[in-house]
Amino acid sequence: MADKDFPGWHGTTIIGVKKGGQVVIAGDGQVSLGQTVIKGTARKVRRLSPGGFDVVAGFAGSTADAFTLLERLESKLEATPGQLARASVELAKDWRTDKYLQKLEAMLIVSDGADIYVITGAGDVLEPEHDVTAIGSGGNYALAAARALMDSDLDAEAIARKAMAIASDICVYTNGNLTVETIRK
Repeated sequence: MADKDFPGWHGTTIIGVKKGGQVVIAGDGQVSLGQTVIKGTARKVRRLSPGGFDVVAGFAGSTADAFTLLERLESKLEATPGQLARASVELAKDWRTDKYLQKLEAMLIVSDGADIYVITGAGDVLEPEHDVTAIGSGGNYALAAARALMDSDLDAEAIARKAMAIASDICVYTNGNLTVETIRK
């Protein structure tokens, strides 16, 4: 699938970093419409607590589509409490096969503090190598920066913040207004 066919790759940056017994998911606040910045303080990282089970999720792509996916993920987590991997796979299966969901243009990074996954509309549930993942237009910049910092003495939050700062300096669709959520298992 070409980038032009999947708008979810354009317009934000979300990063997930797992280090030292914690996972940090951070996202920028910029909302763009074409070449225009519409808002600079959006919250693209959310904490979900279905049935008392904490999960942090960040999204890139269409906001309405992402909220639809987050609601579906919450219902999957309620049906399979404490089983993020299973809920993620069930969401990805639905997303891939349901005619309504197939049209949704977003990607998710989710974590329960123990595991971290990227969920895509292609039916993928990906567990990143090197305990770092990123999505969105500045995702590759943030990913490269975070990977370079993983061997440092910095904790997960400091790595995520530095990586996002680098991405926001390079990607015009990413700003430095961050929402950062930390989760431990």
